This record gives sequence, structure tokens and C-alpha cells, in this order.
Amino acid sequence: MISNFDKSNILRKKASFLIPGGAHTYSKGDDQFPQLSPHSIVKGKGARIWDVDGNEFIDWGMGLTSVLLGHAYDPILDVVKKELDNGCNFIRPSFLEAEVAELISNQIPSAEMVKFGKNGSNATTAAVKLARAYTGKEIVLRCFDQPFFSIDDWFIGDTEISSGVTQRTKSETKHFKYNDLDDLKNKIDEYKKAGIACVILEPAATEEPKEGYLQNVKDLCEKEGIVLIFDEVVSGFRFHPRGAQYLYGVTPHLSTFGKAIANGFSISALVGRRDIMKLGGLEHDQERVFLLSTTYGGETHHLRAAQKNIEILNQNNYEITKYIWSVGKKIKDSFNSIAEKYSIQEYAKIMGVDCRPYFYFKDNFMRTLFQQEMIKNGVLAQSINPSFSHRDSEISQTIEAFERSLKLLALAIETNKVNDLLVGPPIKPVFRKFN
Repeated sequence: MISNFDKSNILRKKASFLIPGGAHTYSKGDDQFPQLSPHSIVKGKGARIWDVDGNEFIDWGMGLTSVLLGHAYDPILDVVKKELDNGCNFIRPSFLEAEVAELISNQIPSAEMVKFGKNGSNATTAAVKLARAYTGKEIVLRCFDQPFFSIDDWFIGDTEISSGVTQRTKSETKHFKYNDLDDLKNKIDEYKKAGIACVILEPAATEEPKEGYLQNVKDLCEKEGIVLIFDEVVSGFRFHPRGAQYLYGVTPHLSTFGKAIANGFSISALVGRRDIMKLGGLEHDQERVFLLSTTYGGETHHLRAAQKNIEILNQNNYEITKYIWSVGKKIKDSFNSIAEKYSIQEYAKIMGVDCRPYFYFKDNFMRTLFQQEMIKNGVLAQSINPSFSHRDSEISQTIEAFERSLKLLALAIETNKVNDLLVGPPIKPVFRKFN
């Protein structure tokens, strides 16, 4: 049982003093994990990571879904190391920028043109700007049931943590429910006089689209002159190497990619229809759009990582994607079977799409106690993001940890001792108004 976090606790205090939130990503912060948890990671290999105290864990977070093949995956590292010998950033574009753009264009149905960035927020915010320029309208309709679209104000202003965002910006983003076409129709009717620039949603996230839903959304957008944006920062390359848009057979006007595009390396992409995308270019006579212009957007080693990652995912009739779906299904079925065995299925379950399942707990005290016990058993499972490196040993150890942790949780629920067994405060939502 893992219990020593002495070095982590020292670094936890240092990070909290020096870094707002104690981490550079809020979902990696201390308020997202039990008190008895590692703060600082030293290395990862495959589906395992090691912290500063020498503790070894199975990692199911996998870089917030970005590491699809595995940590320090040798075929990716080999091309990155080789490319670094050539330098990584020059006075004019690397030949790789056009080469990888062509690869993406051939890979993704909506990608007539491609623009690279460094993170998903770069891409989604650029998509919103482009839609506004193309339509001459300002209102954004975003899917309310999907948790995150951008760090930028157009999205953050429509959340609980909107401090610092102007009232004007807040008023320009509205939301609709996923898989509910009537709700979207009603929102379009309500706001179309104000001028709707775009509808943005993940084609699939915690649930898959109902039959015909995505096509109906596209038809509605085209009828109303609204740009349809698929945010595939998470679904892209995880649901399918050619995107969820390929899997579900609906091509949006614009789409965004990131996360699993380069197995953890920092690259994102805005792609879309040529007549829209070209507004960010030099070969038109309309008002220019300052689209994406980042110093590091064309870093060569990250482009190589993306290129190799896509090559690997395309092999053998997408066998890696099929494997990832199968791992998620096994983990989901095993957890739910154990929860049912201990009669706590109303309190704890895994739901969602097999390649991107998620935990449900009745409250955050139960969620935190479960995570605390999983950590003791050498498993970090804030979320479940299957990778190609989660093999039989990682899966079996995780299921054994489920057995121990859910047994304890069941006893705690039965004896009303969940709070007593939890060390420290419960996990809190990222999107909350006050600490």
C-alpha cells in the first residue's frame, strides 16, 4: 500500500507558493485529488508513472487524454530526437508545415485547409473568430453539457468562474443542450435577430449522438447561415484516427484538434472549408483576419510527433483505435460489475463512450475516498483514458484495485463513515465561483 508522499508534500508547498493554483493546468491542481496523493511526477513509461518519492502508479489520466500510445513511446521519441538535431524554429516555415498540413488534409474529412497552434484553446478561439468574420455576426452558441472549450473569455464568460470577463463578452455566448435538436432550434429562434456566428460542440463526448442528430444540426446551421464547428480536441484521433466526424459521417464547416494528435506533444490544428479558412490568408481581397500566428506553432519536432503518431494510428485497419475502445469497455464493465456486487451501483458507476468513459459518484466525498484508496493501491484514476500501453498487467491491477476500493467504499456507505475514512477535504469542481 502506497502511503509515503514526503517529497511530494514539500514540492506541493513550493508549487502553491510560486504558481497560482499550484499547477499550470487547473485539472492537475491539489483540489482535484485527495490529500493523500502524489503532487509531482518524475517520469512515465507506457501506462505507468513514477513520482518524486519513488512510488509507481498506473496512469489512467494519460496527459489529460493526450497520450494515446503511451508515455515516452519509442517510435515517437525516435523521430522527435532525430528532428531536434536539425533545429526546431526558423526565420521562415519548415518544409514540415506544409507536409503535415497535407497529411491532416488527407486524414480529416473537413480539412480543406489547415492552421497549426499549440493547444486546443488556440484552435477553438480561432475557429470562433473566423466564424464571426465569415458571417459578420457575433453570438456563439456552445453546447452546455460538454465541460470545456477554451481558456479564452468567449467560453469562460459562460461558466461559473467568469471573474475578469467583461459583461459584453459574457452576453455574446449562449448555450444549448446536447442531443436535443428542439432546444437548439429554440435557441436559434431566440438569438438569430442578434446575429448568430457559430454553433460549437463536441460531436461526441460523454455520450454518443442520437441517430441523425449531428446531420440535423448541420442542416439547421446551413439553413440559418450559421457556421458549424466541431470541437474535436478530445474526440479527434481517440474516437477514430480520422475524427469523430468520420465515425459519425457528418462533416462540419470548421473543426479543431489537439490532445491525442501527437501523443502528448504540444500541437493543435484548426481545419475547415476553404472559403472560410482562406479569410486568414493572403489570397483574397476581403478584410484580413488575424487568425493564428504563434511563435511556436510550427515547431518541427512537434510536427514530427504528429506525423508519426498519425502514421501509427492508421496502420492495420486502425487496430490501435479498436484496442483502445476494447480496453475502455473492459474497465467500464469490470467497475460496474464490482459496484453491483457490493450493491452500490446507485452511488458509483462508470458511464460514457468506451474510448472515453467517465466516473459517476453520488457526491464528491465518495469520489475522493475512492480515489484515495485507488492511489494506495498504485492506481491514479482521476478519469479513465485508455491508451495502447494499457496492457493485461495494467488492466488486471486496476481491476484488483477497483475490488479493494469499492469494497471499502461500500462498507463506508453502509456504516455512514465516508467522511471519517477520508483524509483531508473532498475534491471540488474546477468550475466554481469561489475557492
